[in-house]
Amino acid sequence: MHRCLIYLILLAAFPLQAQLLPTYGDSRTATTGWQFLKIAPDARSSGLGETYLAVADDMGSLFWNAAGLTQLDSNRWHTMVAHTAYPADIQQYFGGVVWRLDENTLLGASLQYLDAGEMPVTTEFMPLGNGQTFRPVNMAAAFSWAQVLTDAFSFGITLKYVREDLATVHNQNVLLDLGFQYDIGIANTRFAVGLSNFGFNTTPAGEITYLSITDTTTQVDFEDVGVPTVFRLGFAWDAVKTDIHMLTAAAQLNHPTDNNETYSLGVEYGWKQLLFVRTGYQFATDLSAWPAFGFGLQLQRYFGRIQLDYGFQVLPQLGPVNRIGLQIGW
Repeated sequence: MHRCLIYLILLAAFPLQAQLLPTYGDSRTATTGWQFLKIAPDARSSGLGETYLAVADDMGSLFWNAAGLTQLDSNRWHTMVAHTAYPADIQQYFGGVVWRLDENTLLGASLQYLDAGEMPVTTEFMPLGNGQTFRPVNMAAAFSWAQVLTDAFSFGITLKYVREDLATVHNQNVLLDLGFQYDIGIANTRFAVGLSNFGFNTTPAGEITYLSITDTTTQVDFEDVGVPTVFRLGFAWDAVKTDIHMLTAAAQLNHPTDNNETYSLGVEYGWKQLLFVRTGYQFATDLSAWPAFGFGLQLQRYFGRIQLDYGFQVLPQLGPVNRIGLQIGW
């Protein structure tokens, strides 16, 4: 089992070598597109400062690490809806469903949608707008497969179609996520590895019209857009686990191909598997001004389970960001 674990770590890291080597000495900020794929859609991970790779055991696994779907309870069906509200009327929506085929196999589907709201169309001669509007939107439709291999080891694969629309230009791609979780077997400690948004560069399609006093030109050729691949390592430890109290601590390393490495820590306290309080912080990034926090409520009903989560973050450039999520299993 340990040999298999080492092999899978190397297998997950190998595809990144060609993309990581050029980053030495350079953060490569703003060198990729599809930035909405980095935005966590679920409230629970938000409250943990996005320290979630090894913690993942609910529907948020559809985004973070499909292997975590194997930790869902025995209900046959699970659904999730989530919403993130940003300033300037920017909204993100996320929804997903998971079907348990058998004790060891689960299939899932999810949709992530970012709507930037209506914006005025501006030109060289009408910088305040020409009366027309456009709506930038970003979408990712994904299908996931999670499989239990042993009592301690599980893996997940997600294939997703992504699309960005910006006025008269659009771009689309097909990307792959890989992940696994391993229960070390010591003090309720889990280890996880994840590779997100792995794929090839693509070229946008469409046209842009430029106006001048004497001429009008149209651009139809665009440069390739790279994908924001992220390699993550995570640990989670249940420091306390009783019928009344549960305290989970987590740590995570994030290595994106278009920015510097970041680190995060998160803590979740649960009381009677009913009430949950969370906090977390991201290090080595200018996107975290204050620790994130959140809370959750989990209800066991006669038809299944209901989970309600809230997450709050303060981003220096955007201000407060609120996330809410609802999960139902039956």
